[in-house]
Amino acid sequence: MTANRRRVTLDAVAAAAGVSRMTASYAYNQPTRVAATTRQRVLAAAEELGFLGPDPSGRFLRQGALRSLGLVLGESLSYVFEDPQATRFVAGLAQVCTSNGYALTIIPTTGGPQDGERIAAAAVDAFVVWTTTADDPVLDAVRATHRRAVIHGGPPVDGFTLVGIDNRAAARALAAEVWATSSAPAVLSFPLDRDRRAGVHVGLDLQRVAYPVTLDRLAGFRDAAGDLGLDWSTVPVAVCSLNHAGHARAAITELLAAGHQFDGLAAMSDQQALGARDAILVTGRTIPADVTLGGFDDSPEAAVADLTSVHQSLLDQGARAATLALRYAGAATGTVDDWQLSRRASTSGR
Repeated sequence: MTANRRRVTLDAVAAAAGVSRMTASYAYNQPTRVAATTRQRVLAAAEELGFLGPDPSGRFLRQGALRSLGLVLGESLSYVFEDPQATRFVAGLAQVCTSNGYALTIIPTTGGPQDGERIAAAAVDAFVVWTTTADDPVLDAVRATHRRAVIHGGPPVDGFTLVGIDNRAAARALAAEVWATSSAPAVLSFPLDRDRRAGVHVGLDLQRVAYPVTLDRLAGFRDAAGDLGLDWSTVPVAVCSLNHAGHARAAITELLAAGHQFDGLAAMSDQQALGARDAILVTGRTIPADVTLGGFDDSPEAAVADLTSVHQSLLDQGARAATLALRYAGAATGTVDDWQLSRRASTSGR
């Protein structure tokens, strides 16, 4: 029965009711434009044939709108629910979609050849792309759809709008605070590229870094080291494959095992910083007396832990990205969101 219903078309209903296709369409979509008896005849014919009604996607296509925003996510789908900042960003997207009558379609990508096909087939009006690398093929796939696109965090792409904070300036301010009295600074980093290899690098060459947010924050940390007279070539950078407290604890264990006795640690997120704090306290050292510490995002957990952090709103950035993608009618050079440094006890009292 289901298969037969799928084969029934509006044209078949119109023929059975003895009306034009347009009249049959009006019977469903604009009933006031047809006589009540005519509409009843169309509906009776549809019921007899097992017609379920017009496909709404066809109407949306004729109107030039699908009423859906696509989020291109270069992560597993579970990342949206596991990473607090990703969750806040998607919540910002959802708020704008809901208030404007749009659906939100999440399109996870894997780096495989199907990514382009998945994007091309997405029934969406516009795209928001979660931060990725400049050589990611999904960017070409999004461009080929000729739909509006916003990138969060980077990379900057001609014709796409970029949303995010000035990560380099924010990282410079954070490290200046964390390392103000430090003689042995260290960094906890996001992944360098899409391979996501964890490990410790000393004096990391920034030309190796493909992710723009990671690159800009490392550049800001390096700027701060220069400002403070610290030698960047001696600074250990512990790379985590995921933004997760457990990965941060493992990175601190690896740092210490390699003999890096740091006294100031700048992390790229509060998740990392709080995981690092746990690993540091286990060694018997205290914060900030033995190690100063800071992170990014100024999360509620950071406030409870008295952690110095860069305040930014991923919720607001998500809302801005959705607004630009759904309403913005031209090219833009970019949108820089606000940030500020929240100084707390983790960097004071030395």
